[in-house]
Amino acid sequence: MRHLSHTDGVKTSTERISFASHEVQRPVFYAIVITITAFLPIFTLQRVEGRLFHPMAWTVAFALLGALLFSILVAPVLASFAFAHGAREWRNPVMSYVSERYRDGLRWAIRWRITTVGVCVLLMAFGAYLVFSGVIGSEFLPHLDEGALWVRGTLAPSTGPDEGIRVANQARVVLCSFPEVPQCTSQVGRPDDGTDNTGFFNTEYFVDLKPKEKWRPIFHENKDELIAAMGRELDKIPGVVWGFSQPIEDNMEEAVSGVKGALATKIYGDDLKVLEQKSDEIVGIMRKINGVEDLGVFRVLGQPNLNVTVDREAAARYQINVADVQDAVQTAVGGNALTQVLQGEARYDLTLRYLAKYRDTQEAIENIRLLSPSGERVSLAQLCKISVTDWASEVYREGNRRYVAIKYSVRGRDLGSTVEEAIGKVGDQVKLPTGYTIDWEGEYKSQKRANARLLIVLPITILLIFVILYTMFKSFKWALLIMATVAIAPIGGLLALWITGTHFSVSSGVGFLALFGVSVQTGVIMLEYINQLRARRYSIEDAAVEGAVLRLRPIMMTMLVATLGLLPAALSHAIGSDSQRPFAIVIVGGLIAALIMSVFLLPTLYVWIAGERDVLPPSEEGFEVGEHVD
Repeated sequence: MRHLSHTDGVKTSTERISFASHEVQRPVFYAIVITITAFLPIFTLQRVEGRLFHPMAWTVAFALLGALLFSILVAPVLASFAFAHGAREWRNPVMSYVSERYRDGLRWAIRWRITTVGVCVLLMAFGAYLVFSGVIGSEFLPHLDEGALWVRGTLAPSTGPDEGIRVANQARVVLCSFPEVPQCTSQVGRPDDGTDNTGFFNTEYFVDLKPKEKWRPIFHENKDELIAAMGRELDKIPGVVWGFSQPIEDNMEEAVSGVKGALATKIYGDDLKVLEQKSDEIVGIMRKINGVEDLGVFRVLGQPNLNVTVDREAAARYQINVADVQDAVQTAVGGNALTQVLQGEARYDLTLRYLAKYRDTQEAIENIRLLSPSGERVSLAQLCKISVTDWASEVYREGNRRYVAIKYSVRGRDLGSTVEEAIGKVGDQVKLPTGYTIDWEGEYKSQKRANARLLIVLPITILLIFVILYTMFKSFKWALLIMATVAIAPIGGLLALWITGTHFSVSSGVGFLALFGVSVQTGVIMLEYINQLRARRYSIEDAAVEGAVLRLRPIMMTMLVATLGLLPAALSHAIGSDSQRPFAIVIVGGLIAALIMSVFLLPTLYVWIAGERDVLPPSEEGFEVGEHVD
């Protein structure tokens, strides 16, 4: 419109549209390429986070490629039809006022450049403080509110079906006593399809919840407060360790950590008694850490076992072999195959063992008789030491090593600092024997894995963007200038996270990547126009001021459209909004701050570092500034 409104009678409308397209195609092309490059770390994400954000990254990349083709090839053609007879630019009074105030403010910022840069440096230092001080908590991924709870109660390993069902019925009544719960179902032991190998000590409950608007005011529509109230009531049932999660989230957590709990700490070693002893020590330490909830040990000991140990000296006195004693026990209790029954091609073992009344108690087993070579009938109690001891009901293994797991959740505090505190205190206070190790599983391990990968990919991405900038401007100075001004982009996002109390996660990290790309794009477009004005013999300060004012409107449009488009997502608290809210908060806060700071910082730094020997683009024949730049 700026080109079409300047009718000098020499150039046709088609020529002016062509000149206008040529004027923007270079910065637009490089800006979109850099924006797509900024999303490169998202493509390297793995597992859960990769499945969540890969579709978004591909969608944005293809949308930007489509926008690039449209702006370069299709939009000029459509403009030639729409404005075949020329057009006149309407002077927006609001934009004219903003441009004039911006021009005055920019000249003041350039005149007091030390103050301008100093303020930006202080803001960057404050942003660094927010990152490294722990004021902004961290987590792996935002927890999606599923509108229901999945409660797990773990009893002693020796619990039978009757006791498991009794506890499940009692717990179900407790849970349904909350008006916020319309229905509750329970499951004792393994599921009907047998896919979960567990015993009657494991009870699970699906707890449906009403919409938060219908909850009692005492909970303030806060699920953590409701869970805390449920936990206090369930803790009145003795001998049960309770844990709270959500139906889908519970399955995901178990698939990631291999433990029935939100988070897990695994102690690896050989001796099960030592493992349980050390796990009890760790539980005692973690119980004192703020934010740790649903703490419990997955016990492996506690299953009563009847141990039959052959007394070799006593067996020798009766001239009975150890193998004969073992065979008698096997036949009486387990059964031995005497022959086979054939039915067509099918073969079935015919097994012989004692009747139940002769093998279902310790006394009955002690009374099992063996015939000695002398003809004497000797009881098993005379040949063996028979005792009942508690031992393992099941043994957990991973990587060919035994382990005992501690499960816990984090509520009322961010995941990262809570687990880091636990790791520090456990490392200082718990001394493990040689060959024993501790591994912190679950979301924390996934968070560390994602962070480690991003620490490798992010520097590579920044280097690629720097190379692209150098390719565009043919100058290290201009590439460094863009990177320096982009460094202020995260400040707004960090402030938004801090003000809203949102934790840093992979979702907000993806938002910072998108924010980085948009900030580079605006910087590239502004710097290109400043250099174009200098190529047309403008002074350094005039070129910086007029070029910045010339690009103010498109920069404001780009940032405000993105900000207003994501504002509903940033403010939403409905079901399903948890995963997108951190992403939107970062972009909205970052773009607002970047719009305010970058439009002053980049021209100010430009005037400060520019010189007569700078690399400038050739002067565009159709480049026009015009009388007004609104």
